[in-house]
Amino acid sequence: MIPRDQHNISRKDISPNALRVLYRLRDSGFAGYLVGGAVRDLLVNGHPKDFDVATDATPEQVKQLFRNCRLIGRRFRLAHVVFGREIIEVATFRANIDDGSGDREMENGMLVRDNVYGSIEDDAIRRDFTCNALYYAIEDFSVRDYTGGFEDVQARLMKLIGEPEQRYREDPVRMLRAVRLAAKLGFQIEDATAEPLPRLANLLAEAAPARLFEEVLKLFLSGHGVASFEGLERYGLLDVMFPESAAALRSNRSGALRRMVIEGLHNTDLRVANDEPVSPSFLFALLLWPAFCRALASLQKQGVALEEAQRRAADRVTLHQLSTIALPRRFSLPMQEIWLLQGRFSSRQRKRVIRTLTHPRFRAAYDFLVLRQVASSEHEADVAFWREAQLQSGTELDSALDAAQADGEGEDGAPRKRRRRRRRPGGVAGE
Repeated sequence: MIPRDQHNISRKDISPNALRVLYRLRDSGFAGYLVGGAVRDLLVNGHPKDFDVATDATPEQVKQLFRNCRLIGRRFRLAHVVFGREIIEVATFRANIDDGSGDREMENGMLVRDNVYGSIEDDAIRRDFTCNALYYAIEDFSVRDYTGGFEDVQARLMKLIGEPEQRYREDPVRMLRAVRLAAKLGFQIEDATAEPLPRLANLLAEAAPARLFEEVLKLFLSGHGVASFEGLERYGLLDVMFPESAAALRSNRSGALRRMVIEGLHNTDLRVANDEPVSPSFLFALLLWPAFCRALASLQKQGVALEEAQRRAADRVTLHQLSTIALPRRFSLPMQEIWLLQGRFSSRQRKRVIRTLTHPRFRAAYDFLVLRQVASSEHEADVAFWREAQLQSGTELDSALDAAQADGEGEDGAPRKRRRRRRRPGGVAGE
């Protein structure tokens, strides 16, 4: 037990709605603790987005206490207490045993149902990482630690509770959580916790693709995308999550494609930090761009015409990725449009320029073109042209296109007499 004067958690930093839940549980004769990531983040002077509560009350008892409560889940039966747009998740203490009731099920070593209730000590032991097994008690404002998590937080260390290989086999997504939380918190992954990651990475292929999609968003759209990407690389998880992109990055000897991905993730992290919108479509366009470039080069070597090769490469990469990560069509279609628009940026034909400028995905595609300069300087002229084109009136744009033709280019962007080779979208050779 860490008393109030030995930790930095203050009630003023806790959601008032979470405090309401804790106090009502206490006043009704139940134990109630702030638990998990909220306690961890408060200890490292962070600002939790979510406040979860653990209690000895069953979900049904919690529902009786709160009219604004709904019960959810099969794998984990939970109570959600709803306060407008904020939801306080209330979980009953769970035990790490099978009591024969059928409320704890394993399939092929993976935990598929876990609703056997127990004590707070049982609940702490069954959690994933020691830093997530900390409980803030409302009755005396102490922190309860049953696994050494308080010391690990002070040491900034990610450490699994229990035997690492067994815990990863129970739930392979824990491998991604280890990388994500280490990236978010700036923690080191403890050696015994890190050692099985490359060996067990293929277990991620057994996880539900829809769940992996959600994990990717958490990895890359929470403000620590660069560190998450580097962690996936370091521990061999990128090869399972994005196998074709990982192969393309390895074969790109100049390292230009990787520099582009890192720069794009860095820009995304800055947008998150500034509370600016971020797009899953743009994220996946970035992460799968190396795979697209590689597929496009392969199709062109086979003699497939450029525009057809672009479409087939986009479809092929998307289809292959769907076997691992369930990318919804509302994101995959805009992602492909961002890729296919890259091929239009070298054109100066009036009709194509106007169509490109008025395309609903133009701004995202243009931002992607700007990003590609990190991989190849050959895009500078196109970036300059389209930057100005967005600001020009119709008359000014016509004048700019006339000037381009006067410099020796036809309306398709090629010299009048001697046509130059059309640039491959993506700058495959240079990038």
